[in-house]
Amino acid sequence: MKPEPTREGDGRRPGPGRRGPEGRGRGDASGEEIDRTSPAIEVNDLTVAYREQPVLWDVDVAFRHGALTAIVGPNGAGKTTLIQTILGLVRPAAGRIRILGQPVREGRRSVAYVPQRGSVDWDFPTSVLDVVVMGTYGRLGWFRRPGRREREAALEALAKVGMEAFAERQIRQLSGGQQQRVFLARALVQEAPIYLMDEPFQGVDARTERAIVEVLSDLRARGDTVIAVHHALQTVPEYFDDVVLLNVRRIASGPVPQVFTEENLRTCYGGRVPFLHAVAGPPGAGSPAPGAGSPVPGPGSSASSSGAAPSPRPGASARPADGSA
Repeated sequence: MKPEPTREGDGRRPGPGRRGPEGRGRGDASGEEIDRTSPAIEVNDLTVAYREQPVLWDVDVAFRHGALTAIVGPNGAGKTTLIQTILGLVRPAAGRIRILGQPVREGRRSVAYVPQRGSVDWDFPTSVLDVVVMGTYGRLGWFRRPGRREREAALEALAKVGMEAFAERQIRQLSGGQQQRVFLARALVQEAPIYLMDEPFQGVDARTERAIVEVLSDLRARGDTVIAVHHALQTVPEYFDDVVLLNVRRIASGPVPQVFTEENLRTCYGGRVPFLHAVAGPPGAGSPAPGAGSPVPGPGSSASSSGAAPSPRPGASARPADGSA
């Protein structure tokens, strides 16, 4: 749904999906103007453990407004756990999270979530349109039922991902890529200022990948924040502005040209990083992480490791190209 302009002098605050006058940000779920001088999401000293086994350990990371950020790391690195903890679905052992400056319980109302396909029961008997309309429930509350306005918004969201022709189809009848686009449409209809996506490109065809990239670009253009768990290292420089390298601990985070370096990648993946040249950052870029080395050399030059990288914790695989958190 296109942002609805706010008229100056009419006394309304810009809410979700609306832009204020020039120089003012969109609103959060409560309609309050967003303070873009502070991070969209801020994570401090976060530790999460399952059965006394740390999954995230003392993680500090800030996600800036209006950026597309990838969270990457090997299997078992805690990528999905980080997303779910930000959403309040997982209880941390220690640490603090702020979403738009608010505690998780209040701030998560300003977040739209696209889960992994594998976590969804696709046999549930419901139509594509009904799945997308579910995205409007949060703002309707307990006692209002979705009506024509919500159905029109859902159809518009389906059109953005090229799925309007499938509106009456049962969700279980769709291909994996089509199902992923439907869940993206369900997130879009929420008109949230922040989007969290868990492996949005996993198992999709080329057409769906292009459609998702287009939607992400549109969200960034309107100032929204997108944070996605991502597994294909070779597309990080092309698709994303920022990157978080995670392997239980935060290895490094920040703008891709500065952080996506050979030494940071080797540290994150335990020294085993295939396609290193293909995912190289531009020569001359630095890294904000203490002890980080030079970016990956460009084609034709030699890539050398600066020493033995620490091994991942037990159970954390060092396969960067196709694993999930």
